[in-house]
Amino acid sequence: MTARAMVTAAGLTGLAVLLLVLGAAARPLVTDDRTPAEPVLNPTETGFAQDMLAHHNQALIMISRLDPGADSAVLAIARQIETVQRGEIGQLTGWLRLAGRPSVNPTPMSWMHRPDPTAADHHHDAKSTDVTVHDTAMPGMATWQELDALAAARGQEASVLFLRLMQRHHYGGIEMARAADLLLDGGVIEQTARDMMSSQGREAGLMGVLLDSLSQRR
Repeated sequence: MTARAMVTAAGLTGLAVLLLVLGAAARPLVTDDRTPAEPVLNPTETGFAQDMLAHHNQALIMISRLDPGADSAVLAIARQIETVQRGEIGQLTGWLRLAGRPSVNPTPMSWMHRPDPTAADHHHDAKSTDVTVHDTAMPGMATWQELDALAAARGQEASVLFLRLMQRHHYGGIEMARAADLLLDGGVIEQTARDMMSSQGREAGLMGVLLDSLSQRR
């Protein structure tokens, strides 16, 4: 064998060894791991997100039915609520899409009535097991008759009716968010629920002040 042939053979042998080494190193990267991935959202997170979407959407309907001639302070808080809730609708919708879940809950409020299977080890207090006491209806929601009455109301009557309906609506949203906070143990949905409790609590308080102010003008 000539020296050139020996060099060529050695080179080919080295290349073959290199390919075997690379193949062995890459094998873990292409191994078919059939272990199921963790779900993006658990059933409680999914149900809360879906139901809070419906809750927020009704708030936007209420705002759209408020008389443009209502009290200026009432119009201002309505715009503030609209801005906040549209942002939260975007967040909730995005997480549901990421999880591959529909935006509408086929069994509304069922998440709020399911005891937490890890309640014994949950980081919250003993009240975390007391989530089955809530009514099956979505709390704080206005009836269609109330929405129609709001659409027909004008001036101060519209202002007062809007504040009463929206304040009740907020208290219902806070109830839902508190239930989610008790059932969940960390994650973006629980943090969102806590943020909602804080922001809607402040807005509900402000609406109470506005109601008192409007009642003194009568």
